[in-house]
Amino acid sequence: MTRIALMREVSPSLGRCELTFLAREAIDLDRARAQHRALEQALETLGCVIERLPAQPDLPDSVFVEDTVVVLDEVAVVTRPGAASRRAETASVAHALARHRPLVAIEAPGTLDGGDVMRLGRRVFVGRSSRTNEAGTLALRSALGGFGYSVTAAPVAGCLHLKSAITEVASETVLLNPEWVDAALFPGVTVIEVDPDEPYAANAQRVGDALVFPTAFPRTGERLRRAGLRVVTVDLSELAKAEGAVTCCSVVFEAPE
Repeated sequence: MTRIALMREVSPSLGRCELTFLAREAIDLDRARAQHRALEQALETLGCVIERLPAQPDLPDSVFVEDTVVVLDEVAVVTRPGAASRRAETASVAHALARHRPLVAIEAPGTLDGGDVMRLGRRVFVGRSSRTNEAGTLALRSALGGFGYSVTAAPVAGCLHLKSAITEVASETVLLNPEWVDAALFPGVTVIEVDPDEPYAANAQRVGDALVFPTAFPRTGERLRRAGLRVVTVDLSELAKAEGAVTCCSVVFEAPE
């Protein structure tokens, strides 16, 4: 099997990105691009083959490819992003994934952002957020039901996506901000809470037995290391100004040779 990381370069229009919870700040494009390249290199170091999508300079959020698709072992679900400005991003992602997975798509009136979808084994949790609605959750449940996945809604508050509040960091182990999502929604897992002074620290990218994690959250990073996890840090401070996080910039999946 080959581990692929689907990625897209930073758009020159990133400064016009969608924002929900953060005030707009100036983004240094050169620095954002350097940070994105460093993230690519970290993923390559962990065994990923980078598959680059076509650039989309007129789509500010197009670097955040995670929101456009949900890739599972059996199928790829092309999303219908909650922000209308982002819906043109999905066609190129679907084209790239068609050779790796069968495709299904979320249709109107459903909205679904990939950042709202977290898988724990055969359980899939969907954030009920400003970007993902009930119809989108139901459509995902319909798309995955034949493959034996359960799909459960998980309300979030105070953050953009479910994966802003919780991510899987090891088998049946999650990193979680209890202020943004209720840990009781995820029974049977080990919970590592973020440091209270680092509320945005719950987003980590698991790659095999390692985690790619932002340098901005050293206290939470130390909690992960104390739990025996291998942590590879990257600086994503410019992309964070666009409400981006470490999982947002790639779609990582296994594909046959």
